[in-house]
Amino acid sequence: MTEPQTELGNRPLFYSRGKALGGSSAINFFVWMRGNKPDYDAWASLGNPGWDFNSLIPYFKKPETFHAPSPADELAFKLDYNAADHGNTGPINTCFSNQYGGTHQHWHQTLNNLGIPSRDSFNGSNWGVWTGLTNVNPINRTRSYSASQYYRPHAARPNLHVLTEAMVRKVIIQTVGGHKTATGVIFSHGGVDYTVNAASEVILSAGTIQSPQLLELSGIGNPAYLTPAGVTVHVNSPHVGENLQDRIMNVLLYELDPSVENQGPLKHPLGLADAEDEYYTNHTGLLTVLPNDFAYLPLNKVMNESYVNHLRSLVSGTDHRTLSIKSKLDFNKFLGNLEYVFDPNILFAVGNPDPDKKYGTVFQMLQYPFSTGHIHIKPPPVGVPLSSSQHPVINPRYFEGDGIVDMLTLAEGLKFADSIARQGPLNAAIVKREVPPEPAPGTETDWLQFVKDNTVSDWHPVGTCAMSGHGIHKGVVDEKLRVHGVKRLRVVDASIIPVQISSHLQGTVYAIAEKGAHMILQDFECKRRRRRGRRCRPHH
Repeated sequence: MTEPQTELGNRPLFYSRGKALGGSSAINFFVWMRGNKPDYDAWASLGNPGWDFNSLIPYFKKPETFHAPSPADELAFKLDYNAADHGNTGPINTCFSNQYGGTHQHWHQTLNNLGIPSRDSFNGSNWGVWTGLTNVNPINRTRSYSASQYYRPHAARPNLHVLTEAMVRKVIIQTVGGHKTATGVIFSHGGVDYTVNAASEVILSAGTIQSPQLLELSGIGNPAYLTPAGVTVHVNSPHVGENLQDRIMNVLLYELDPSVENQGPLKHPLGLADAEDEYYTNHTGLLTVLPNDFAYLPLNKVMNESYVNHLRSLVSGTDHRTLSIKSKLDFNKFLGNLEYVFDPNILFAVGNPDPDKKYGTVFQMLQYPFSTGHIHIKPPPVGVPLSSSQHPVINPRYFEGDGIVDMLTLAEGLKFADSIARQGPLNAAIVKREVPPEPAPGTETDWLQFVKDNTVSDWHPVGTCAMSGHGIHKGVVDEKLRVHGVKRLRVVDASIIPVQISSHLQGTVYAIAEKGAHMILQDFECKRRRRRGRRCRPHH
């Protein structure tokens, strides 16, 4: 849970993540996409050469084996794609669904009628309406994720050992040759602590929440947080745990016409049994239907120019990250500032829906948040030793400071979200709005209050070990993901993302992992060549 959020009526929010082999790739919504070219170019502008969009394209493709749809499905379901934008030899299978909910056929036309074109989203520009790609194996319609595709095929390798139900306590930091150096890891398993020594280096991939926590527990961070918790400071790294950025979400619910086909039968034992039988027999049916109706919209499709200029005038921050996001708060730029998704099911618990009726959900998600928070360790209760099993303080500070722009953007965006449900042909499937309730005659919905009362996390936090090639006073890791101030220690996960992107994170995190692995292998090979008295090859 987060800390109570001041601007959200002091509500604490759930901060979910994958706690399984494979992490969040084992539990997410199967969304496979990438952001806009300017999103990644902004990373490079922070002193991180090699992290611009064009440089990342090989790593976007490397994890993927893309399976093209049949010509019939391509036409019937409006599946826009360019095979050249995808990989064809990677571990992760991606494909389009071959079965959709009862309103899918209306989605593209409805958005087209609102002035939004249907477009492919993988070429560095993701605005428009499109049918989402999934990380699913099309042969058996099973999830294709890191544990099934990267680990299991290689589980028998003698130099690979994976231990589940183990908790890392800290990275061991020692002074070697006058430099702070990561020499190993202490972890707990079955109630016993163990120490593992690192022959080459330590790689931390605990995610946006726990990577900064483990750095702080290891003595790497801001003394203002480490000292009160009783942690010896090895490296004063002020940005550890800072720069937390998270996409945020609103949910609208609509009653559907009873004739609309959805996954309602799964709520009943017989319907679920039938669906399971069909799935295990033919790999088809309701259990293969996923939310795939996406639209990413620029501000000029959602609000007028004067309001965008008003929002820009409210931004007071002058740091590089804030200015990067402000540059995207531009009426004349075609970027996916807001994401909209529709699904003819209740995908999020809101309101008090009638169990005998059908409902559809409209999601709105803000892509470029100004709200910036932090994740830090805290002193344990008296008499209790500090431990990584204790939750850190998670405070996204939603809508605080320049985050007021996020709140106003979402409120204005919800007017557009509601207009989607009222536009044909989708409106033919909708009876009325359920959440928030339709306003009384002669009144209007208070969208701003709705945002304050109902905004939740979209579970895409980044930034707490932010990458910056300008040193420890600007970030936590350098462009090779090496922790500033420490030798033989890297962070390779979503926490290194310095500025949030307009995209679900999965595809980008795989690219980070592939690029990180490439750099680790390069450095390993370089050290080996030097030991033999040979020069290192130039890095590419």
